[in-house]
Amino acid sequence: MPQLDVASYAPQLVWLAISFVILYLLMARVALPRIAGVLEERSKRREDNLARAEEHERDAAATAQAYEAALAEARSRAQAELGKAQETAKARADAELARVDATLQSRVREAEDAIAQARTAALADAAGIAAEIARLAAHKLAGLSIDEAAARSAADAATRARA
Repeated sequence: MPQLDVASYAPQLVWLAISFVILYLLMARVALPRIAGVLEERSKRREDNLARAEEHERDAAATAQAYEAALAEARSRAQAELGKAQETAKARADAELARVDATLQSRVREAEDAIAQARTAALADAAGIAAEIARLAAHKLAGLSIDEAAARSAADAATRARA
């Protein structure tokens, strides 16, 4: 084996040093700058992605705030519309209640007038009936014959005395 021959150590060491220097220069001049460029590009791309992610996060936060503001505004508008609708419904109900109340009041007045007329008619008839009963009672009990006008005037006088 030539590698183990002691006489060939010096040329092998020289070629080892030459190979090492050539590989070192190739690595230092060609491979390492490319690797450094790739690493730098990766780092730059990662920082750009982080910056865009932060920007998107800020945009999302702004959108969420705008959404919340729009939602709050919609809720307040809905509350206002609901209040208006309630007021309108209450006003309509009050107007309908007033109309029904007025109708009922007029019917009550008409009924009271009808009752008063019926009472007056009943009292007028009662005086006539009382006069007729008095005339018949006088005829049956006392055998007296009283004319209708006298019996009516006596019943009217008795009714006025009571009132």
